[in-house]
Amino acid sequence: MGTLPSRRMRSRRRIQFFSAATATAVLSTVLAACGGGSSNGPVSISFYDQPGSAVATQANADACTKSSGGRYKVNYIKLPTAADQQRLQLVRRMAAKDSSVDIMGLDVTWTAEFAEAGWAEPWTGQNETKAKADQLPGPLNTATWKSKLYAIPYNSNTQLLWYRKDLVPTPPKTWDEMISMAKKLKAQGKPYYVEEQGAQYEGVTVWFNSMVASAGGTILDPTSTKVALGPPALTALETMHKVATTVANPSLGTSQEDQARLALESGTSAFEINYPFVWSSMMADKPKVNGVDLSKVFAYAPFPTVQEGKQARSTIGGINLAISSYSKHKQLAYEAAQCLASKSNQLVGAIQGGLPPTLRTAYTNPTADFKKLYPFYQLIYQQLNNAAVRPKTPAYQSVSIAISHTVSPVAKINPPSTLKSLKSQISDALQSKGLVP
Repeated sequence: MGTLPSRRMRSRRRIQFFSAATATAVLSTVLAACGGGSSNGPVSISFYDQPGSAVATQANADACTKSSGGRYKVNYIKLPTAADQQRLQLVRRMAAKDSSVDIMGLDVTWTAEFAEAGWAEPWTGQNETKAKADQLPGPLNTATWKSKLYAIPYNSNTQLLWYRKDLVPTPPKTWDEMISMAKKLKAQGKPYYVEEQGAQYEGVTVWFNSMVASAGGTILDPTSTKVALGPPALTALETMHKVATTVANPSLGTSQEDQARLALESGTSAFEINYPFVWSSMMADKPKVNGVDLSKVFAYAPFPTVQEGKQARSTIGGINLAISSYSKHKQLAYEAAQCLASKSNQLVGAIQGGLPPTLRTAYTNPTADFKKLYPFYQLIYQQLNNAAVRPKTPAYQSVSIAISHTVSPVAKINPPSTLKSLKSQISDALQSKGLVP
């Protein structure tokens, strides 16, 4: 999920092999990325990435250009704003064997697809050793497919529990405890809603995946070829349905990340599951409701677990940097990607771009600026060490659609029948049956 792993409304169209005419059309549009540098100048390394944190990304590109000593220039090229269009542009270029693409900023869910298609170069030898150094296990897992590394983690993201400490002095550790607290607040006539992402898009897939993982299960088996689910998934569905029908905001069925943020800032909610961007928003907006400055009572806690005794696991997002198999400057691209993903540049991305780092020492030896902007950095560190990742499969786009269309609207979940439908729909997606993106 890019800046936010859960923001896609994907088309239901199969990506087919592209004709020679299409390939020619794609190649003819490559303007900004063209060129490998003249004999008298640095080699141009094109870096395609999402535009959500463009200022930070450009600063990192400029820093790496400078540190190369004139050997290469990182040319940052912004992908479209929408995540599905970002993926589509890269897929088209790779299908056309576009040699002007050097470094690709891949959503963490795309690794298997690009690796299996032969579009992303594996990281081996010294490149692999350097890429893995200091990386936290969660982000590193997202860059791996079939035990091979295909990218270097660039940034990450994880959802925390945000709550009003004037209403809830001690945060809940489980979802059932949170539901109970919300019901008590409701009975007292106080704000009580639990905010989540329940719209039919990637956000509800992330919610379901986190709930299954926190119940001790997985969506796919270890080979990524068969559906797992089982009792943990049933528990996840039961809990999601309970939230939706008792304490969720009535707008849950259309809620995405920003709607959840705004709902809590408006004073109607007591709890919110969301990404760290809500903290900076709250501190900047400083909303006052009924004489209460919400920025002064806004607090954070770990993502709740689904069952007592089970480890809570929040699904992570982020961007990984992959090297195009068609790049004419692979070794320089590897070097530039390592520079972009260095600690200093990841901290620029965190402070200026709002995206948490993937490196261990960024958390164990934090800078003053990082600690100031991320007072909850230890929770992020904890959750990235024990993160849930979304199903790792080349068919992820189809699997995600199957999940989001089956579990949303959450209030209409019938746990046993919904679980049965999920197994069937995901199985079909893995076998490329039916309509896929």
